[in-house]
Amino acid sequence: MPTLTEINLHRTSRVLDLSFDDATQFSLPIELLRVYSPSAEVMGHGPGQRVPQLGKEAVNIERIEPVGNYAVCLHFDDGHNTGIFSWEYLYKLGRDQTQLWTAYLAELEAAGYQRKTDRPN
Repeated sequence: MPTLTEINLHRTSRVLDLSFDDATQFSLPIELLRVYSPSAEVMGHGPGQRVPQLGKEAVNIERIEPVGNYAVCLHFDDGHNTGIFSWEYLYKLGRDQTQLWTAYLAELEAAGYQRKTDRPN
């Protein structure tokens, strides 16, 4: 699995740029990171327990805290800070972001929620 080599937060555009040691780079909307936080609050405690996250269009990251040599904890400005984002999980989010974004929009629609903006940050 590739290792994260660089991480850059762009607060104004609400994007997190990631570079890995296999030369792969991703630009992830912070909204996507927040709604797919690997925390139990978002993912539940088992398969099929994911909790849809509503109203996260304008969420941002306050700080990024390293966790060993394998992950980061993202402190979001809505108070959420319990997800540990491993390099593997960040890579997966980048690789699968189109499918994840589509699934997220479907979750919002199923919940009867309409996003405040049409674009992912």
